[in-house]
Amino acid sequence: MKKSLIALSSMLMLGGTAHAQKVAFEEYDLANGMHVILHNDASAPVVITSVMYHVGSKDENPERTGFAHFFEHLLFEGTQNIKRGEWFKIVTGNGGTNNANTSDDRTYYFEVFPSNNLELGLWMESERLMHPVINQIGVDTQNEVVKEEKRLRVDNQPYGSWIAQVKKNLFKNHPYRWATIGSMEHLDAATLEEFQAFNKKFYSPSNAVLVVAGQLDIAKTKEWIQKYFGPIPAGVKPVKQKFVEEPITQQMNARYEDPNIQKPMVVAAYRTPSMKTRDARVLDMISTLLSDGKSSRLYKKIVDEKKMALQLSSFNYSQEDYSSYMIIGIPQGEFTSADLIKEADEEIVKLQTELISENDLLKLKNKYENNYVNGNSSIEGVAENLATYYMLYGDINLINTEIEIFRSITREEIRDIAKKYLNANQRLILDYVPAKDKAETNDGEMSKQNK
Repeated sequence: MKKSLIALSSMLMLGGTAHAQKVAFEEYDLANGMHVILHNDASAPVVITSVMYHVGSKDENPERTGFAHFFEHLLFEGTQNIKRGEWFKIVTGNGGTNNANTSDDRTYYFEVFPSNNLELGLWMESERLMHPVINQIGVDTQNEVVKEEKRLRVDNQPYGSWIAQVKKNLFKNHPYRWATIGSMEHLDAATLEEFQAFNKKFYSPSNAVLVVAGQLDIAKTKEWIQKYFGPIPAGVKPVKQKFVEEPITQQMNARYEDPNIQKPMVVAAYRTPSMKTRDARVLDMISTLLSDGKSSRLYKKIVDEKKMALQLSSFNYSQEDYSSYMIIGIPQGEFTSADLIKEADEEIVKLQTELISENDLLKLKNKYENNYVNGNSSIEGVAENLATYYMLYGDINLINTEIEIFRSITREEIRDIAKKYLNANQRLILDYVPAKDKAETNDGEMSKQNK
C-alpha cells in the first residue's frame, strides 16, 4: 500500500510539473540567416536580449588557442556607436545587468533590462555584431585582463589545472584537448589582423541565434529586430570541421604536479558520447546516483562511512561532439588515490551487474524533475536553454520534451550504459599531485618546527 501511494504521488507530481513548466516560444529566420527565438512571459517586467554564437575553443587554430574566450572580453570594448568603456555604463545606467561566457562549443552574450528598455538591448547586441571596434588598444587591454583571469582562476588556484590536464590526455585529435582559456603565449603572438579575421569568420548572423525573452510586445519586438539586425550582412556560415577520436582500449595514465596544493587528487576520466545522445542522459543519471548528495553511493561509502576521502564526486561533462565522464577524489589520512579508485570501481561493477532498486530509480527521476523545474524557473535560464537546445542539440523543443527522455530511462539501461562506457580499459587515470619542491619545502618547514 505504501509503495502504491508513493507511485501515485510521483505520477501526480510528474504530470503537474510538465504542465506547469511548458515553455511557449516562436521562432523564425531573418533574411541574413540569423535565427530568432521569442518567448513571452508577462510574470515580471523584465526582458533579456541574448545572442549565442556557434564558436568555442574547439574552433580555434591549434597555434592560436584562447581566441573564443578572448572575444568574450574583447567585444565589450566598444563599437562604432558605443565609445570605449561605455558599454557597462549604458547597461547599469538603464537599470540592467549583462554578462557573457564561453565554452568549447559556443559563446553567449546577454543583457537583462526592465522591459521598457528592450529596444536598447536589441540595439546594443546588434552593435556588437555589426560595428565592433577591434583595434590594438582593445586587444592589449583585454590581453592583460585575460592573463589576470588565468592567474586568478588557474595558475594560482589550488587544483586549478586539473580539467585542462584531463582534456590534454583524454583527447588526441579533437580540439577539446586544449583549455578554453587557451595559451597566453598564443594570444601574445597573435596579430591584430588575426583577431579581426576571427571576428569576420565566426561573428555573423548565419552563425548566431538571437533569443528575446520576458515581457514582450511580440509585434513591436519583431519590428525592432528587423530594424537593428535585418541590415547586417549574412556573411559566410563557417564550415565545422569533424574530428574523430579512436576508442580507448587500455587504461591511460598521466601525472601532473601542482605547486598550489598539499594533498593529491585523482581523476578517472572516460570518453563518452555527445550530449545529444540518449546514452549521455543515462550517464547523467549514473553520476547523480553515484555522488549527488550525502546519500549517494560513492559519497556515503567512501566519504561518510569509510572516511577515505575529503571529497569525492562524479559527473558527465557533456559537450557537443564528445563528453567526458569523470570521478574525482581527494584521499585523506593513510588512504591513497589507488584506494579511492578501487572503491569507486567496486560501485561501478555493482551498477554493471545489478539492477538498481525501483525506489532508487524513482528518487533519480524526482531529482531530474526538480532540475527541470529549476532550469526554467527564471527568464535568464529559459533564454539560455532556448539558445542551447537550438544551437547545440538541433531541437529547440527539447526545452519541453527532454524531461520525457529522463522519465523513460530504465534500470536496465543504467546497468547497460555503465557496462558500455565505464570500464577500466576505457579510461584515463590522472594523478594530480603536489609539486615536489612544494612538498619538500613544506616537509622542511615542518621539520624545523618539530625541532
